[in-house]
Amino acid sequence: MDGMNIVVVFPGQGSQSIGMLSDYAADWPQVQETFKQASDVLGYDCWDIVCNGPQEKLNKTEITQPVMLAADIAVMRVMQQQCMLTPMVFAGHSLGEYAALVAAQSLDFEDAIKLVSKRGQLMQAAVPEGEGAMAAIIGLPDDPIVTLCEQVTAEVGKPVEAVNFNSPGQVVIAGATEAVNVAMERLKEEGAKRALPLPVSVPSHSSLMKPAADQLAEYMKDIKIEKPRIQVIHNIDAKSHDEPDAIREALVKQLYNPVQWTHTIQIISDGADVVVECGPGRVLGGLTRRINAEVKSFSLDTTASMDKFLESM
Repeated sequence: MDGMNIVVVFPGQGSQSIGMLSDYAADWPQVQETFKQASDVLGYDCWDIVCNGPQEKLNKTEITQPVMLAADIAVMRVMQQQCMLTPMVFAGHSLGEYAALVAAQSLDFEDAIKLVSKRGQLMQAAVPEGEGAMAAIIGLPDDPIVTLCEQVTAEVGKPVEAVNFNSPGQVVIAGATEAVNVAMERLKEEGAKRALPLPVSVPSHSSLMKPAADQLAEYMKDIKIEKPRIQVIHNIDAKSHDEPDAIREALVKQLYNPVQWTHTIQIISDGADVVVECGPGRVLGGLTRRINAEVKSFSLDTTASMDKFLESM
């Protein structure tokens, strides 16, 4: 294991599901301990929502965000106990960026739970339910999507933008529901293989989130941020930042700017032996393979996948 270059990435919203990490919780006390820590901060039982739902509750962004952060960190704590490895770099997709900062000891876990709970509340308040939407566009290059979204925004008079550059041939668009629906139809006419509405309650990373970002910036002034012990690559510019103020700025801008995930994985997988996804689901593992087929990739979403990863090490 010595000399292995390991990169750890954390998933964000969309990877949550009822019953996630239940096999982990049966084997590792850290999982329930991590969720209890989060629940004590929030004043409601996160683990109960994970186990019993209902799904609509788990999918509400102000609940999804702290629950996913707790899930990401729980898996990382198990991994660290099992293999004592030091990753060379961390990154997280959207909300997952907060888990990366906790992992790098830049943000305290309890502060991060408070922060993402507030982030979810501000995002939900910025756009009334039903008025914002997101959709995944499969099978078109980035540029035609960006151009068409600009055209639809001008025609409809409401914004739709490319907000997640997830991998070559997979881009997520977001904005006002009406504009997103028009863009989905047009993009299918342009040759997109699929245009899939996403099960989210807010149009993350679109310009509609600017008011939420301004309020988040105010709230974040009181949150202590340290220089990361290990590099964290940020969504906004696919770069690492050391200064607390630069990290704050990157987190605020992330809310209303696109997630540059393709670029992030290209940078962090260059020279890496393995990219490890810490958290529920396997979304980032799939994206990693599409972006860089050369690098080994593991998603630690079950104890079986954790065992497989440990054996390979």
